[in-house]
Amino acid sequence: MTRRVLVTGAASGLGKALTEAFRAAGDEVIATDRSPGVDLQLDITSDDDWQTALEVVREKWGWLDILVNNAGVAGGGRIELCPIDEWQWITDINLFGVVRGVRTFTPMMKAQGSGHIVNVASLAGLVHPAGMGSYNAVKAAVVAFTEACGHELAAHGIRASVVCPSYFRTNLVDSMQGSDEVVGRVIGGLVASSRTTAEEIAAAVLAGIEAGDDVIVPDEAARTAYFMKWADRSAYDQVMRDQAAKLEARS
Repeated sequence: MTRRVLVTGAASGLGKALTEAFRAAGDEVIATDRSPGVDLQLDITSDDDWQTALEVVREKWGWLDILVNNAGVAGGGRIELCPIDEWQWITDINLFGVVRGVRTFTPMMKAQGSGHIVNVASLAGLVHPAGMGSYNAVKAAVVAFTEACGHELAAHGIRASVVCPSYFRTNLVDSMQGSDEVVGRVIGGLVASSRTTAEEIAAAVLAGIEAGDDVIVPDEAARTAYFMKWADRSAYDQVMRDQAAKLEARS
């Protein structure tokens, strides 16, 4: 059955890969982004843009099967080097952008008695390395918000899934802002050295949606790190603190 899907942040990276994967599966997609080259311009921090997206979906299809809140930015920094304005910037985009999308389409999904909300968080929402306090915090909030949505909306036939990938090759670091240049270089290096592609993550996300997974951990590196955290917390803590020490040594 053809599904109707809206994807944010679809001009490049994972959003573009997800759009292509849904279309290859026979689904209809409205690809949105702030950047040109998509079906609909959508700034996820704008209530007006979200209202426009709702009106476009209503006029084009009359309903929405899957909302994919993918758009986001990279950021982070050690505690004393990440000012409040950077916290506010990343929170407004990575958390409130998701909240705005969910709030916009929840009434439509409730009225139709079905739907699937897919929020893209990060492994950083589950595993919390040093030097990324702001990014960890907002992605963990996306994980928590998605779980709450799943519980709250289940009675209306609506599912909610959160996606938590590790580092993969994407242009996400192009959006990175931060006063802590050391952390920026570390994150950039981890993204550049990853062997995982956006297309591989997208394929795993679609498989997770089909399986009805509430938490989609789409790559082996992410699954390994998450497993260590709950299986051997002392070993996990030691790895995180070793990484923190290496970060300080780079300063």
